[in-house]
Amino acid sequence: MLQEVVATRYVTPLREGGSLPGIVEADDLGTYVMKFTGAGQGRKTLVAEIICGELGRRLGLRVPELVTIELDPVIGLAEPDEEVQELLRASGGLNLGMDYLPGSFGFDPLAYEVGAAEAGRIVWFDALINNVDRSWRNPNLLVWHGDLWLIDHGATMIWHHNWPGAQASAAKPYNASDHVLAPFGPDIAAAAAELAPLVTEELLTEVAADVPDVWLADEPGFASADEVRRAYIAPLLARAATVHERITLDAPTATRPSQAPGWLTDRLPPRRKQAAGDDRAAAVARTGEEGGR
Repeated sequence: MLQEVVATRYVTPLREGGSLPGIVEADDLGTYVMKFTGAGQGRKTLVAEIICGELGRRLGLRVPELVTIELDPVIGLAEPDEEVQELLRASGGLNLGMDYLPGSFGFDPLAYEVGAAEAGRIVWFDALINNVDRSWRNPNLLVWHGDLWLIDHGATMIWHHNWPGAQASAAKPYNASDHVLAPFGPDIAAAAAELAPLVTEELLTEVAADVPDVWLADEPGFASADEVRRAYIAPLLARAATVHERITLDAPTATRPSQAPGWLTDRLPPRRKQAAGDDRAAAVARTGEEGGR
């Protein structure tokens, strides 16, 4: 089971996420990004975070440590934002925490090189869990101490929103054309050969056991929390064996300028520097056109 800690101080909200996560301190002296059961996305988002995050870690991918956090809403009484106050009041009890990585920054594909092997492992993993939220629009990757870290797996396993069709979803393809790591030539075949044999029923059972019973209780159509856990295991187990055969990598749907600062892109290898320059020139041209209208 995941370590359980108690929130001792609400530090600040993180307004980048739609669910309004917040930074909290806990009684183990750790600092965490907390995701709340009272957020609009509901508890299934937190279930997905645990199953996919812990599965990724066991497959050798870098995922910040996850914990469950007991929250007493009283710790946020000094927070002036009424929206935050409402969220805290709705989230008393057990919530999810992700280890806060101080000094990390968001991944930019024009400012950071990724090898084909690592790109392949991440793309294959995202195909396995059907992650629709690691695109160039929203990478959900952090760079910390020079390494890539995977975050935010709430928008995965979409089949758990329609359990009758869950098993059929295991056979669906995965379009990785807009994946943030698609430009790095991900070696999907090598990733499948390495990782697929590791995704066993035993491993998935171990991962699903980390989900607290309270987040699985009263799921329509299921008699117990363990029955819900088995429903998560079956599609993932079936999907792992052949999902690499159904991953497509075509041209992305659109482009956008790099968000990397000039001092960083000036140090890029020539290929990346040219790409960044072309994007910046296009952005400037668009700005000029819009200003002249």
